Amino acid sequence: MKRFLYATLMILFVTICAGCGENDYKHLTHDEAQKMIEENPDVILLDVRTREEFEKRHIVNALNIPLNDLREGNFSALPDKDALIMIYCWTGRRAQDAAEILIENDYTNVYEIGGIVDWEGSVSGNRLK
Repeated sequence: MKRFLYATLMILFVTICAGCGENDYKHLTHDEAQKMIEENPDVILLDVRTREEFEKRHIVNALNIPLNDLREGNFSALPDKDALIMIYCWTGRRAQDAAEILIENDYTNVYEIGGIVDWEGSVSGNRLK
């Protein structure tokens, strides 16, 4: 009985503390993101949509690394793991996946800002219809 109780407690402890002390990405509203962009000129705006989507419309000064490239481990355009990185896509779903990938690869200052679909700040390219 003691072994069973001990094993149960250990499993519970490991489950509860699985994320203890680990970094996690943060979500920002568009208003919060725009304020941080104004205050941090070195911010990396990371668009994780396809190159075709990016060419049609993207936030001014954004860097495009498609989500699939990140999944394949292509981080060469992001050498500083402590850089302030704000990630977006079309609606926010791919941005969440990308943020998780960066965190799993030891990036420390990652923010997910949702989608460009309702971004009110400066954009380049043509508006999608």
